Parts: sequence; C-alpha cells; structure tokens
Amino acid sequence: MALSIFTPSVTGMDSQSHALETVSTNIANVNTVGYKATETMFYTLLGSAPVVKGNTSSGLPSSNVDTTGVGYYDRNLITSQGQVVASNNNFDVAINGNTNAFFTVRDSYSDDVYYTRAGNFRIQLSGGVPYLVANNGMRVQGFAAGEDGSFGSALGDIVLNYLEEIPATPTTEVQIGANVPADGVDSSSYGIMVYGPNNNGANVSMVFSKVEGQNNTWNISFEMEGGTVTSAAPIEALFSNDGKLLSPTNFDITVTWADGSSNTVNMNIENMTQYAGSSGITNIKQDGKEGGVFKSASIGEEGVISALYSNGQTINLAKIALSSFAAPDNLTPISGTLFEANGASGNAVLIEDGGNYLEPQALEQSTANVEKEFSKMIVIQRAYGMNSGAFTVADEMLQVIRDLKS
Repeated sequence: MALSIFTPSVTGMDSQSHALETVSTNIANVNTVGYKATETMFYTLLGSAPVVKGNTSSGLPSSNVDTTGVGYYDRNLITSQGQVVASNNNFDVAINGNTNAFFTVRDSYSDDVYYTRAGNFRIQLSGGVPYLVANNGMRVQGFAAGEDGSFGSALGDIVLNYLEEIPATPTTEVQIGANVPADGVDSSSYGIMVYGPNNNGANVSMVFSKVEGQNNTWNISFEMEGGTVTSAAPIEALFSNDGKLLSPTNFDITVTWADGSSNTVNMNIENMTQYAGSSGITNIKQDGKEGGVFKSASIGEEGVISALYSNGQTINLAKIALSSFAAPDNLTPISGTLFEANGASGNAVLIEDGGNYLEPQALEQSTANVEKEFSKMIVIQRAYGMNSGAFTVADEMLQVIRDLKS
C-alpha cells in the first residue's frame, strides 16, 4: 500500500483548516467598516496517472481518474453591498447603491494607491496641512474646489483649508414689494438691510415723498446712518390710477460707507403698488450677507466637502472621487479593508457622477454574516473530522501491512 493513501485526507484536513481560518477572519471582522467577506472554494486534485476514457471489457463506458485529494482557493465577495447605517459623524460617508464603486486613498510614504469601501474618514495634520485621511492614515483622493466653488479635474490629496472668518458679501441687488398709501400721507418709508464690502449691514430707508400738484407721482430718496446713498439722477415713481407701478421698475444706487468703500445696488421695485391703506411691506429680498465665523466642516450631498459659517454661508472645499473597475471582484485584498488593482481587475476608472451613490454621515457595515459563518463552521468541523478519521484508518491499515510483513 503506497503512502499516497494519506494524500486525500491530508489535503482535506489542510483545505478545511484553511476554510476555518477564512470563517474565523470573517467573524472577527463582523463589525469592521467596509469589510468584504471571503469564502473558501474547493477543487479536485489529480495525480500523475492520465485520465483513461473508453469502454471496459464489459463493453460499458468508463473513465478512470487518478484523484489524489482536494485543493482550495479564496473567492473575494467584493461587490456585495453591506448595510448602510447612520453614524452622525461629519466626515463619515458610505457608498450606497453601486457595488462597483470605491474610495481612492494614497499612501503618502510609498505613494501607492489603494481602494476601499470604508468611509470612516477624519482630518489629520501633517506639516500643518489638514488632510482628509482614511482610518489607516492614508490620504483620501478627490478634487479641490476653486474660488468660484467649482471643482477641478486633477485628482489629488484632499486638503481642508478653510478661512476662520469670511467677510461680508456686499449687496448688489434688492427686490422689494410694498404698498405706497394712495391717500392720507405725504411720505412713506421702507427699511432695507444693505451690506457693504467691509460692513456687516446697515439699515437704509427708502423714502417715497408725494410730488406736490401731481397725482400718482412720488420722489424716491434714501437715508442712511454711517454712510450716504446717491443715484445718477433724481428718481421719480409713477403709478397708474389702478395702483400699478408704471416706472421705473428698477434703478441703481451707490452706497458709500464711512470707511470709504462703496457698492452699487440695483433696486427692483416692480412689485410696488399704490393702493388705499397702509404702507405694509410684503416682501424684501437682497443678495448680501453679513460676515461669518467658521462653525463646522462636513461631507454633504454628492460627496462635496464644505465649510459652514455662522451667517449660513457654505464654501466648497473639495469633492470626493469614486473609482470603478472592469472586474472589481478580482481586486487584490490588502490589510486594512484596502484593495489593490491588478491585471485581472483592470485599471481604475473615475465615476463621473459618483456623488449620486454617496450617503453622508453614514457607514457601510461589514458583509460578514455571523449566522451564515457559524453554519459554515459546523460543516467545516465535520469535514475536518471525517478527513482526520480517514487518515487514522489509513494509518491503521499500514500498521497491519507492516506487521504482516515482519
């Protein structure tokens, strides 16, 4: 009896041992963000004897295969979707709805690029520069925002530089809807908040004064403390007999502040009316803002990272990039829920509308299922025990042969 009698049981125990290691790894990572479960697959090992096909002496077809055991390989279930759970952390983000999408991170020491589904990011200072990094310290890749808030096309480290304070946004346009009393008053005043280049706002009064001896006609002037308001020419508002404004519907004024700065404001008064009754203001809109101090930064819709200020203004800082692959399940797993591209997976391709798959303040959980893994463990344990039993029987048979020959 050849020693090869041990081969099937030995390879069986080795394969089942590896399968148990895979199950154990999955269970250990059941709470690891972005972890993708792995399963061990098995295949038949053939010996050196050729496969013989044909008919036996009985005339029946036969195939004689020299089977010598079992081998194994791991199948990475990378494109399985994990459950997305809210985290309420400003820099957490999950990929939801596209299993072929990955965050891109770069190792700043080796310059190697990897891919991951784990979106538990944070800010890390390096040389005084605030980088957005993954949980392992690798720098998240994306697109920097320009001064106008749009994003460039060059992929690079996401740097979250923001201003601690932002200046006021000067008012350039005002839309006002109000009523000028048709009778009973000689003038009406309407307060409008206006912001300047270096000023957090001042109240400007727009005054309608009735033109003596003319019906439905009013002079428009402005009053302001701490500055002056001028126009290129006198402004005279004319209403129709039914109370609708005829002219002018809009005009420009120049606001000059005490510090010498100024801004031109277009006044849109097309919604002004002249009816009997009070001078109530129905609506005022203006595009200026007071200055603000930094409150927080966060990842928002479409993966855009922005800074929020006390005046409600947001400034775009960067946008997170997503990549896809021709065969994502063939990516090479690397320690730390990272994957590496290879010839079998294809090169990374940027997803143009990747932000549609991002869910802010949430994380994708592990795809490992405890119940499923424990079921596998039971099957593996039994298979290992049966292979161990076969090994013991083979050993006893060899001992018998040895004793008979001695």
